[in-house]
Parts: sequence; C-alpha cells; structure tokens
Amino acid sequence: MIDIRGFLKQTTNGKKSTKYIFVSGGVLSGLGKGVTAASLGVLLKEQGYNVANIKCENYLNLDSGNINPVEHGDVFLCEDGLEADLDLGSYERFLGREVGFKNFTTMGQIYTTVIERTKNLEYGGATVDAIPYVPEEVIRRIREAALGYDIVLIELGGTAGEYQNIVYYEAYRIMKMTLPQDVILLHVTYFPAPSHINELKSKPTQLSVKALNSMGIQPDFIVGRGELEIDEKRKEKVAYFCTMNQEDIISNPDCKSIYEIPLLFDKQDFSQKVLKKLGLKSKKITLTAWRAMVENIYSKKENKVKIGIIAKYIATGDYELKDSYTSLLESINHSSWHEKIEVEIVFINAESLEKKDATSLASLKELDGIIVPIGWGARGVEGKIEAIRYAREHKIPYLGLCYGMQLASVEFARNVVGLTDANTEEVDKDAKYQIIHSIPFDPKYQKIKGDGASMRLGAYDCVLKPGTLAHEIYTKHNAFKEAKKNLISERHRHRYEFNNQYRQALEEKGFVISGTSPDDFFVEMIELPREIHPFFLATQAHPEYKSAPLKPHPIFIEYLKAIWAEKKKK
Repeated sequence: MIDIRGFLKQTTNGKKSTKYIFVSGGVLSGLGKGVTAASLGVLLKEQGYNVANIKCENYLNLDSGNINPVEHGDVFLCEDGLEADLDLGSYERFLGREVGFKNFTTMGQIYTTVIERTKNLEYGGATVDAIPYVPEEVIRRIREAALGYDIVLIELGGTAGEYQNIVYYEAYRIMKMTLPQDVILLHVTYFPAPSHINELKSKPTQLSVKALNSMGIQPDFIVGRGELEIDEKRKEKVAYFCTMNQEDIISNPDCKSIYEIPLLFDKQDFSQKVLKKLGLKSKKITLTAWRAMVENIYSKKENKVKIGIIAKYIATGDYELKDSYTSLLESINHSSWHEKIEVEIVFINAESLEKKDATSLASLKELDGIIVPIGWGARGVEGKIEAIRYAREHKIPYLGLCYGMQLASVEFARNVVGLTDANTEEVDKDAKYQIIHSIPFDPKYQKIKGDGASMRLGAYDCVLKPGTLAHEIYTKHNAFKEAKKNLISERHRHRYEFNNQYRQALEEKGFVISGTSPDDFFVEMIELPREIHPFFLATQAHPEYKSAPLKPHPIFIEYLKAIWAEKKKK
C-alpha cells in the first residue's frame, strides 16, 4: 500500500496543500454533475485560484471513443487526442482551459493498471484486494492531475448506491480521513415536483444521502436540482434529516441556459461557503464578462435563421437525443450569441433523406444553412450526400465537419466531375473511384488504438492557402498558430482521408483545396469558389471542440454571418 498521507501532502507552491472537492450524484443520472462542477470552477477561478477538473467514469472502456453516441452522448475530443465524456467539454468551455488524459479516468483504466502491476510484481508479493489497492490507484491519478493546482474538482460518474463506482467513494473516504481539512464533497440530487402534488419532494434526496452515510460519508453540501427553486421549507427539512446546516443546501433549478448556473450559484455565495470549509480566503466577485455573456444569451434577437443538421445519431427508442451533437450545438449557440442572431436548429434524419422521404426532402427547402457533421459507417450516407448536393446546387451556405468534408468531396466527384461510382472506402470497398480511402497503418500518420484500429486523434497542424475563404476567416479573427506560415491547428478524430490521386481531377472542375497538412500529405480543408457559391466550406477537423461561450470559433461566426447575409438578399 502507498503512504497516502505522504502522497497527498505534496504541495502546489511549497506553502499550501491542494484542496479537493468531490462532486457526487444521487437519485438519477443526467442531473448535471459536470455542469455543476464546471460552474463552481468558474466561481473559484474568479476568486483567484488555479482550478482543475477531473471526471471519474464507471465503465470498463478505456475511453469514450468506441461507445455508441446515442447511448452515451457526444465524445469530447481533447487537444492531446483523448476521446472523453462530454463533461470534459463543459470543463473546457466554462473554465477556458484545455483538458486531456490527466483529467479523465475510467474504471477500465484503473483495473488495467492494477492488473498490469500485479503481473509486473510491483506490489511486493501482497494479496492485491480491490480495497485498498484500487482506490489507491484512483487517489494516485487524482494527485497526478492535481499537481500545480490550488483546487481540484473531482466528478464521480453514476449515482450513489451503484456497485460500479464504490471504489471512487472509497477513495474519497480515505482522502477525507487522511486530510479532513483539505477534502469536501458536494452531493448533487434531485428534488421532483409531481404535478398532482404541486410541491417539491425531498425524500429522494434524503434516501440518497442515506446511501452515502452507509459508506461512511457525510456530504458537506447538497446541490438540489429540480424544475423549481429549492425553497426554505425544503432546505430546512433536508438539513434536519441529513444532519446538515441549512445554508449548505444550494438550489440549482432549471434555467434556459446552463451558462446562467454560475450566476445562480454566486447569488447564494456558493464559492465563499466552499472556500470557508476549505480554510481558504474568499472575496466578493463580479463575473463581469460572464454576466454580459448571459445577458447577451437572453437578449431579444431581431435576426433569425434556420439551420439544418443532417443527423444519424438522434433516435433512442421513442425519443430523440441531442447529446450526440452537444459540441456542435454549443458552437452554433456561441456564435449566435456573439452575432445576436437567433438560430433555429432542425435535425433532419439522414436515413429519411436516403429513402427519398417527401417530408424530409421538403424540409431542405426551408433551410437557410446546412451542416453535415461527424459520422461513421454507411447508414444514412446517401441522405447526407443528397443534402450536400442540394446545398451546392441551391447555393445554401454549407459547413461540413469531418464526414461532412469527405462526403462533400464524394458528391462533387460524382455530380460535377462525372465519376458516378465515386464513394468512400468506408462505405464501399469495391467502388471504382475511392475519393476517400484508408491510409497506411503507421503511427507517423495516426494513433494506433488496437489491432487493425487506427485514427488521427487530437491536434494537427494545417497550412491554409492564401486567397481562400478559410484563410480569410482565420486572418480576420487572428486565429493562426503561426500567421507568417499560414499555419493553424485544429483537432481531428477520423480514420479515412482524401485520396490524393483525385486532387487534380477535382481541382480542374473548380474544387478548391484550401488547407493541407504541412507535408501536403493530408487534405484538411476544401471549399468552392465564392463566385459560384456564397459559403461552401468543409474541414476534416473538428472546430466545434474548440469553441467556447466567451470565445466562439471563427468558422462558426463567419458561417452564421454568411447565412444571414444570404437570407437578407432573398
């Protein structure tokens, strides 16, 4: 076993120890632990502290990359190539700080590490039981991620009472026992308001806290989620039955935008209360930029546009999910607030377009802009290509992201160049003209994830061609990594690439390759000349993962401006 006290007593600056805030959940999943942790992080950062966030997931997957997006939501792609839970996107967007491998752990990673250490005889012949060796691995990872930070927020996946995450709670218990002044726990629970009763009910919260107590844990704060604000009567009741101070029950009701939550917390002096429990100094904060941004979100917008997202990851039983495209939706929102343009998002099922569904085809005619986002496999591909063709022929502003760039290339090859059998190898390995193909299985080109599995993951450089729309966008927003070299950097998550064999044939017909890798091996950006189309831009990268509410991505800003300019003309 490791020396927990000695291990945790490492310091951030030689004078003070790191503080740890665990964020757990109760009653049901999807309450918003990640947004709660990110929102509190905003306040603590405003207080002047260096803050980091960590997510501890329950599943045995080593990352989120191979999980069905309909089942688990959008994968958040990090700068270092990590495919993570979408909560890491909340951390980046709220705190304005890049996250990556050190900020994310899964039960699969933890058990794999412990088992490998037993094979390598690193435990000195001990009987390696789940307790304490697995919680100690959790603590080791938390401490590594905490180095250099004043405060670390650790979000625990799942809900209290599940067997999958008990080692995380055990890690908390050990840390709290060892460093009682440096470790606290916030418990996010649900206060339902049944329509036939017409009042908030606190019993689910009481039972959830009881589940914590059974593990030897007493929460320091309860953050109450619900449709309505937690009133004083409910706070008094929970405080009595959960052995807490009433002031330590924080209300987190539904609001129109998640970006309002830091302001709701600030009204309740949440950061001051947290810092007091941790023995740290606090002050009154203003959140000036954040307040201005929220005011902008809620302000009335005279200009309105309708954007269609040609989607395939939206159905789950009888319901439609939008979590599969969280980062894209957030990016559109950021730019809409920045430009004061109201955006109506319409999801159009790519499979319906593929089947020539009359309603879906008619819906294309109502759109001011079309986006084809990330995707995998053959399902719905012909529907996406049909939407791209429509956008190109009817001069509707188009933005292609990853698969949206690949399929835009296929569509152009088929319908402009005349290569009617053009396709992507991912869909048809026997296609005569494989405009998109796999590249050599070589670590210099991509990250090898497993036997036969490889992807380009994380940040890669791209050189933009002067005079193109892409170059103009990055110039206008001073968004170059190195302006003198026309160099930008964007995140990638894909397996197939543009086939250089067809560059010349497509360019001769007006296809513009506006961005390539520095060695000219990969096609990164494509577009159509502005004299024939007002805005037709597609990128192999994922700019949506780098947009933030206080700093929208330039591509989405200019795309939205182009949509509004075209709508005004019409």
